[in-house]
Amino acid sequence: MSKLPAVLQQLKFPVIASPLFIISNPKLVIAQCKAGVVGSMPALNARPAEQLEEWLIEITETLAAHNRAHPDKPAAPFAINQIVHKSNDRLEHDMAMCVKYKVPIIITSLGAREDVNAAAHSYGGIVLHDIINNKFAKKAIEKGADGLVAVAAGAGGHAGVKSPFALIQEIREWFDGPIALSGAIANGGAILAAQAMGADFAYIGSAFIATEEARAAEEYKQAIVEASSDDIVYSNLFTGVHGNYLAPSIRNAGLDPENLPESDASKMNFGGDAKKAWKDIWGCGQGIGAVKAVVPTADLVARLQREYEEARARLNLAHH
Repeated sequence: MSKLPAVLQQLKFPVIASPLFIISNPKLVIAQCKAGVVGSMPALNARPAEQLEEWLIEITETLAAHNRAHPDKPAAPFAINQIVHKSNDRLEHDMAMCVKYKVPIIITSLGAREDVNAAAHSYGGIVLHDIINNKFAKKAIEKGADGLVAVAAGAGGHAGVKSPFALIQEIREWFDGPIALSGAIANGGAILAAQAMGADFAYIGSAFIATEEARAAEEYKQAIVEASSDDIVYSNLFTGVHGNYLAPSIRNAGLDPENLPESDASKMNFGGDAKKAWKDIWGCGQGIGAVKAVVPTADLVARLQREYEEARARLNLAHH
């Protein structure tokens, strides 16, 4: 078992909900935390920038009230995702807000920065940095991140190509801190498998898009319910970084998912055009075959917990 910071030790169920660009909002984050998993959202989802403070007040006050009312079943902590790429001109403002409201967990993406890590540490927060290979993992920890999100093959949105077995094995050779595993995890058995191979947490995104609280178009939610891993396309066309997307949304945009051109990675973009890309081209991971209906977040987490316990029971039976 790895060494976990205090904020992660309190987590009763080993799941971190991944921040979903455009889709995660306070309503979803609060529902995730109340259900017992780490809720998260990208800072950039709050537009204009001033909205981030309003959202942080709403999340912190609602969760504090919940914890006072349910001391025996407190909410899980929440996380804010920061895009550390140079195209994000809001990073300083958004981090200042996270410091002001003492956001328990910061998830950093697309670049590791010592000043961002130091800002989180200044009030006792922790930083999880997402990576797609062992080289980036080492760099993130050297620069002061507390833990890692290992983004393996099959993850929704920006994703790597490494098998989770290879990725976790290589990182665990030298790192004994917190690791969350991302990539096609959408049922309880997969959560247990992530732990079995050395991760501490499952990092789940796409399944939460098909929840009532998620700020996604109904067509998007329905597409996830109806699709399977066969409908996922891996391409760098839309933002300059390779990611996994739903084929039906690519067809709706007038493109052929079977024949997408390559993009120029130097044109990486997370501004206005990217928003359009993510709004029309739907990010999604390979695990969605497990998603059968659009349900409240609490119901999704309850299903994951039930399946997780069933998987553990099956293993115990197999051993006796």
